[in-house]
Amino acid sequence: MEIRAYQESDISQLISLFYETVHSVNKQDYSQEQLDAWAPNEEKALKLNTWSTSLRQNITYVAEMNGYIVGFSDMTMEGHLDRLYVHKDFQGQGVASALVNKLELKARELDLHEMDTEASITARPFFERLGYELVAAQSVERKGVLLINYRMRKKLM
Repeated sequence: MEIRAYQESDISQLISLFYETVHSVNKQDYSQEQLDAWAPNEEKALKLNTWSTSLRQNITYVAEMNGYIVGFSDMTMEGHLDRLYVHKDFQGQGVASALVNKLELKARELDLHEMDTEASITARPFFERLGYELVAAQSVERKGVLLINYRMRKKLM
């Protein structure tokens, strides 16, 4: 597996990976209505523009295996881990850990002392295993539908 910097040409693959992951991996913890609010198909074109900008502004890494994108993650310059998605067929293979470790290394290089994220129900145990602590459970509204997620943080040494 190779972890590399995001390239503008990755955007379409990342958006497809996001939709596929949310609708397959997260269905164990969220209803279909919640998944459709979180990742609505009709917003794919809009995401091309908004995500292209934010992924370029953030520190963004892509995980590749044999030239195929299997995951991605990004972090703001202040240490907020914004997105972390791994292809449904590559869950449990160390992709997410490798991406987060790369972001944490970069955060330390930037002399940040803490990282934070908003983890889904599905992702919370993963972040806890990496040393992230629960700050608060929260309800987020998307398209009139409430989604539970968790504000989490990790102190960097």
